[in-house]
Amino acid sequence: MKEVEQIYHNDFGVAFHWKKDDEVLREKVQIIFKETGFYFTHQQIAEFADIIDETCRENSCGSCCHRAQCHKFLLKTPLNQIDLAVNKTELMQIKDLVEGTIFNINLLDYLGSVCRN
Repeated sequence: MKEVEQIYHNDFGVAFHWKKDDEVLREKVQIIFKETGFYFTHQQIAEFADIIDETCRENSCGSCCHRAQCHKFLLKTPLNQIDLAVNKTELMQIKDLVEGTIFNINLLDYLGSVCRN
């Protein structure tokens, strides 16, 4: 028996819905990367995507002498009590994971609504 329904994955992490008694629990999404797991609502995932975009803008490497080889900096999360220490490469991988998750959730929702007739 499969206990999860995968939504998206990359080399850095995975996002999925849990299953219970063969029913997919779609209210929240489990996102796991770098030995860390978050169980987010769809709204929290969207907030996280916005935070990541803002972090990318604030930490532009264009004029920096380290050229994306810098030490870690803090990435805020939708949970006020939790920030993550990440480098630029990890930030980009998390960005891909979150954006891919949002895209696939929206695609599945769209296909589910179109195919209902």
